Amino acid sequence: MSDFSQLPVSEQRQRLKELAIAFLKLGTLAFGGPAAHIAMMDEEFVQRRQWLDRPQLMDMIGFTNLIPGPNSTELAIHIGLERGGWRGLIVAGTCFIFPALVIVWVLAVIYKQYQALPQLNSLLFGIKPVIIAILVQALWKLRTAGIKNISTGIILVLTIALFYAGVNELLLLLGSGLVVMAVKNWRSLSSMPLLVLPTLVNSETLVTSEIKLENYEPATTGSIFLTFLKIGSVLYGGGYVLLAFLQKELVERSHWLSSQQLLDAVAVGQFTPGPIFTTATFVGYLIGGNSGAIAATVGIFLPSFIFVAVFSRFLEKLRRSTLMAGFLDGVNSASLGLMVTVTIQLGQTSLTNFLAVGMAIASSIILFTTKLNSTWLLLIGGAIGLVSGIRL
Repeated sequence: MSDFSQLPVSEQRQRLKELAIAFLKLGTLAFGGPAAHIAMMDEEFVQRRQWLDRPQLMDMIGFTNLIPGPNSTELAIHIGLERGGWRGLIVAGTCFIFPALVIVWVLAVIYKQYQALPQLNSLLFGIKPVIIAILVQALWKLRTAGIKNISTGIILVLTIALFYAGVNELLLLLGSGLVVMAVKNWRSLSSMPLLVLPTLVNSETLVTSEIKLENYEPATTGSIFLTFLKIGSVLYGGGYVLLAFLQKELVERSHWLSSQQLLDAVAVGQFTPGPIFTTATFVGYLIGGNSGAIAATVGIFLPSFIFVAVFSRFLEKLRRSTLMAGFLDGVNSASLGLMVTVTIQLGQTSLTNFLAVGMAIASSIILFTTKLNSTWLLLIGGAIGLVSGIRL
């Protein structure tokens, strides 16, 4: 790929325009959480646009799993950086977040006025089976990049088993990386650099520790920003982990929200498209109005932009190192295993009747046998859900 800064100005503008359009579309239609977002990015940027190949995508997925913050948003930011430099980083990340931000903000205004949420269960009923089909197709296509040999195949199976045994996702990623690195480089273990390990261990310490912000004063724009900035800087995991952090910070410590308000906020993040971390927009609005919504959103997403900008430059160097290449292979395999568990969990909660199962099967057949863009399937699925009037 050509260096973005060396391209003619007209081509640079074209690339940034393409990034903006692509990620605005994804941010509007990306239902289903990080695994579904990754599947849609694979379809859009590996298959259709061919901006990167599948091994590159798997390396990016593994990388984003090792830094705090929302994985799919960081993947979008990383793709933008690769395609359009630092301007592409900003364009891709902002455009992926923006549609969900607007939708969640509008819902927050409605909620604050009526203390109730719009009923969107029928829409979700039709969308979720399509998401499952998209995930299955993505898993099939990512299999060769994630399973390169016997050791990575074993790691994938172990990741799934240990996840259901209750092992922390970050420990699974780090452990898998270290195991494959050891297997591939067992003759030279004595030369293994240990400098990266304390950093990773410290990151895990941050995950399991409480965020210590003693704040019993009324919320201000500044305090809202700092609270969400700290959460965005140390938070690994998905919506349930975010719920635990917000419960501790906003309900128990600061008393800025009630538990019910927090649950409603997380529910909004779950059933709207785009990153679930836009829950922060909803919460910020409830606490501090429009300025609170902006402060919370900027605070929770800003660390992701910084982490990707700072640490992504080391990814290519790590891949060139025979030692760390094994580590990345292990992380990629574990990441694929975690995507399998998400697909299984979503299937268990969504495929609850014959119509949903039929929609998932039909969507899978269409995706595997045609080149139809999954966007159309999502729209059709949503329409079927609305017409059927079925409630989850």
